[in-house]
Amino acid sequence: MTKPGQSLVLTDRLTRAVDYARKLHTETRKGSQIPYMAHLLGVAALVMSEAGRSVPVTEDMVIAAVLHDTVEDHGGKSRLDDVRKSFGADVARMVEGLSDTLAEDHDQKEGWEERKVGYLRKLRNEPEDVLLISAADKLYNAKAVLDDYKEIGPEVWKRFKRGRNEQLWYFDSLIAVFQLRMSNRIVDELQRVVAELASLSASEASKTTARKVVGREPNDK
Repeated sequence: MTKPGQSLVLTDRLTRAVDYARKLHTETRKGSQIPYMAHLLGVAALVMSEAGRSVPVTEDMVIAAVLHDTVEDHGGKSRLDDVRKSFGADVARMVEGLSDTLAEDHDQKEGWEERKVGYLRKLRNEPEDVLLISAADKLYNAKAVLDDYKEIGPEVWKRFKRGRNEQLWYFDSLIAVFQLRMSNRIVDELQRVVAELASLSASEASKTTARKVVGREPNDK
């Protein structure tokens, strides 16, 4: 484990993890032609940027950041067993903590609300290493949504299983959990990005509400 003041050393284990993820994640990010690996490497970069700060960053944490979606998106429990065999128990523990489902069949995943509420409940009791990686993951996602909203507006919400209100609820709920447990630049930046996204898209929500009121028939309930 990296101790306070000790430099983070990266070995060929990280190289193997990147290659492992590359072979699995051949998809692109929602609504784009951006390779999904950009997200995984971006989250890992955010985690590495916290080295030497409040949460000691280890190579296992960086590897878990690279692999954080492998179980959720590519095989569930059997994938987790393979991650444990390939990269060790500590990496597997973190990847499990970062997953909102262990369903092996993608079509058998629990519903969106059930998965998100369950993840929030689980996250409250996870150690700081998992919390830091999770915050980095959510920051990368929030920045991507904000950037896309600035480019295409409300159309961005159509890329997700749920719309603006549910997405913002989830981000706000995550921030509340993070802030209870730790304080760092990633959490602060996540709060700022989500607040900007909420503010920027507020006029859209107001217009939608107004259209519903104007279009309502006298006997509508």
